[in-house]
Amino acid sequence: MKQIRIGVIGAGWWATFAHIPAVKSHPHAELVAVQSRDRAKAEKIARDFGAKYACTTVEEILALTDLDAVIVASTPNVHYTQAKAALASGRHVLIEKPMTFTAAESRELVELAAKSNLQLLISCPWHFTRHGIEARRLIQSGSLGEIKMISVLMTNPIDKLLRGIDTSPTHGIANVYVEPRLGSYNDPAVAGGGQIFCQVSHAAAYLTFLTGLRPAAVFARFDRDGSPNDIYNTLIVTMENGALVSLASTGATPLAKRNYEVRIFASQAVLQLELWCGTLSLAAFDGQLTDYTPLAETEIYPAQLPALNFIDAISGRAPNGSPGDLGLASMEIIEAACASASNGNNISIRNVK
Repeated sequence: MKQIRIGVIGAGWWATFAHIPAVKSHPHAELVAVQSRDRAKAEKIARDFGAKYACTTVEEILALTDLDAVIVASTPNVHYTQAKAALASGRHVLIEKPMTFTAAESRELVELAAKSNLQLLISCPWHFTRHGIEARRLIQSGSLGEIKMISVLMTNPIDKLLRGIDTSPTHGIANVYVEPRLGSYNDPAVAGGGQIFCQVSHAAAYLTFLTGLRPAAVFARFDRDGSPNDIYNTLIVTMENGALVSLASTGATPLAKRNYEVRIFASQAVLQLELWCGTLSLAAFDGQLTDYTPLAETEIYPAQLPALNFIDAISGRAPNGSPGDLGLASMEIIEAACASASNGNNISIRNVK
């Protein structure tokens, strides 16, 4: 089977930390090209990582004939146009979160990929942990009974990035090859917003990943704490089966105490995940308690697995573990939450079945 030839659009700090090393490590992939607006930077990255082409525009990279797929790791404001151009050119696409700025844009990308029989994968590493996959299997198999309520608390120490105080992404990540551009996180025109776009995008996609359910309505409140961006978020989400979700998230937390607690309350059992701790437990109403083997530290946030799965999905070696539909579900929640926080109303997305 031939090598999957990949180009990276937006070869910045996350692409050079996660996506490019993943492509380089995969035996059936080839890093063909990298794109950065700065020619010297593009050439250095291409040289350091062994890419054949150094490009400065999306048009340049998509004009290459020896290219099967692209990873869109640029800033959120250009995700939609770049992914759309890549899909229209017949390339498979891995896109960073948040997928787009609007649900309509995400829906268009999902429909375009389906129409063209192309892989579209949203980069959410949490979808690839052993615990996440097992939790999804238990929930969607009906083993827990009917999902009635979900409680989520997600924190990650990025508030200085969101405030524009510090652009260094050193919150638990060592060996940073290149740091993000000023504005990539704190300029709303570039990033879309603060915590809601940057981090709640993960948690919102995870709801549909776990349950297979789509959001039906959202009520939200934001606290910007003097910043142009939201720093604190609380959301009440109603899923399409009527299940109630409380979701709280902030970037204002110390590295030593970050949380990603997901508790699923169903009619026959309660499932508890502590994602930053790598634990999973199941408490059945009949009294049986199951504690799953904790994840190793390297398994807790598998940053390279989205790109590795992307390559395997293109070649038919594995199913798409994080399809674009999950990015769309996340954008439906984000869009509705922003509208609710602005106008004070409960925002309906679809009817409860």
